[in-house]
Amino acid sequence: MKPTKKQPLFIVTGASCVGKSTLCNELFINEKEYIVMESDLLWNDIYNTPEDDYFEYNRLWLRVCANIAQAGKPVVLCGCRVPKQLENLPERELFTHIYYLAVVCDDAVLEERMRKGRGVSDDDWIRNSTDFNKWLKQQSNENVSYPITLLDTSDISPKQAAIMVDNWIMGKKP
Repeated sequence: MKPTKKQPLFIVTGASCVGKSTLCNELFINEKEYIVMESDLLWNDIYNTPEDDYFEYNRLWLRVCANIAQAGKPVVLCGCRVPKQLENLPERELFTHIYYLAVVCDDAVLEERMRKGRGVSDDDWIRNSTDFNKWLKQQSNENVSYPITLLDTSDISPKQAAIMVDNWIMGKKP
């Protein structure tokens, strides 16, 4: 099937423990004008292909989101993604636009959430998450082709963050 009702796609991304899953759950509870999807839903080890930047997994998600959008509502896809993983895929043409929002927080807050909130003790995981968090902050200032909006969750509740993301989506929704 070739989708005929193109919608924008909204990507909510961020490092582990910044609060994106909690925020997206809040969006999911209150969604009315869009469909919220958690990208871990379809994860299978066959897609664990960092060498090609998870090419087939990202293609699958774009096809799924485009088909869901045929109901006349855009999809908000929550999970770890960056523009370079999506913008050059053949399925990119299935959307009018892809908007990116990165959930970020202060490094100290991120480490505390990882260690105390999720019980992470793997220093490499913590370092990788902190590095990705920093990278996202940097990209929002440098990436003119595919801008990334930042939402800092260091000092706000998940409900407050969800309200801000809902306003962001509704301001861009056709």
